[in-house]
Parts: sequence; structure tokens; C-alpha cells
Amino acid sequence: MIFSSRLIEDAVAEFSKLPGIGKKSALRMVLHLLKQDTAEVRSFADALLHMKEDITFCSECHNISDTAVCAICVNTQRNKNQICVVENIRDVIAIETTQQYNGVYHVLGGILSPLDGVGPEQLQIQSLVDRVHKNPDMQEIIMALNPTLEGDTTVYYISRQLQQLPVKITTIARGISFGGELEYADEMTLARSISKRLPIDNYVNISGQ
Repeated sequence: MIFSSRLIEDAVAEFSKLPGIGKKSALRMVLHLLKQDTAEVRSFADALLHMKEDITFCSECHNISDTAVCAICVNTQRNKNQICVVENIRDVIAIETTQQYNGVYHVLGGILSPLDGVGPEQLQIQSLVDRVHKNPDMQEIIMALNPTLEGDTTVYYISRQLQQLPVKITTIARGISFGGELEYADEMTLARSISKRLPIDNYVNISGQ
């Protein structure tokens, strides 16, 4: 791609570093910004800069936050005795979007992967154990990790760390996705769907929501 302006070329090069953004998409973004008022472009740039410089991580759950403790953790309407353990910040956003969960979270920052050099020390596992220890009223730990070998290994490790504590440990349901077809499901997914089958009343209630 040949440019008549080095400034445009540099801007396109920076935008194309973003995931999923190719040169053509980057060029469209740059040309769009070029048409905007200087104040609007400056506001756009300032928002990105402030995000990078000022954003922090919650001291309780390790989710992204503007303050020392995130908005979810300080919300008095949330159930502080129920923790949903997730791998990363994107998982928090995904679950919050469903509007079906009213507890709090704990972001591990990854999952156990010895081949990649990721052990318990690199994750926020000990801080989770400490949170449960500090709360005698803790009722449930929901393990919402991806159904992979590494994810299951992480679930097993954490459950072992918490096994002496009087708290219920659960995992999110796994099975055939809505709209999926059995013949295309992998064996593990189909096996879990069969073994974790629900009473028909549960199915009707869920389908009717």
C-alpha cells in the first residue's frame, strides 16, 4: 500500500497493530479521523491515553477499575458470599452481559499451563484462597473457566486448595449450545451433556425465559 503522506502511513501502521485490524481497515479509520474536527480527534486520543495511564486493577477481585476497589465489589446489591472465578477480564464482561449473575468475581489472570511456564505463583490463586478464608459466610465458589485441559487442571488445583473450607464449589454447566446439532458436537461435549442432563422441568423453565 503506497501513501502520499508519511503521516498517514505512520497512523495506518499504528492502527493496523490492533488485533483484527488490517491495513485497509486501518486506512478507513485514519481517513475517518482526518475528516473530524481537531477537538474530536484530541478527545479520542486523550481517552486512550487516560485509559492507559489511569486504569488500575481492583484490590479485591483484580478486575479492571478506575479506583482501588471496582464498582462491582463496592456494590451493596451484589452477593459478596458468592464468587465467580474467571480467567480474564473479558469473561467478567461476558457474564455481566447475561444479567443472570449477582455475585462478585475473582479474575485469575490466566490458567495453569506448565508448558507455557504458568504456575500458581503467576496467577491470583492465593488471593482467592485468602478471600474465602476472610469471609466466614462464604457460600459458593463458581468455577467459570474454559472447558479445556488447562482450565480443568486449574479448577482441580483451586478446589484442592479450598477443600478444607466449608464452602460449596461448583462449575458452570457444559453441554450442547443452543441451536447446535448433536452430530457436530465433539465427544467430550456430548458426554458432558449426557452426564449433566437436567429434569425436563428445568429445560422448560430455561427455554421459556
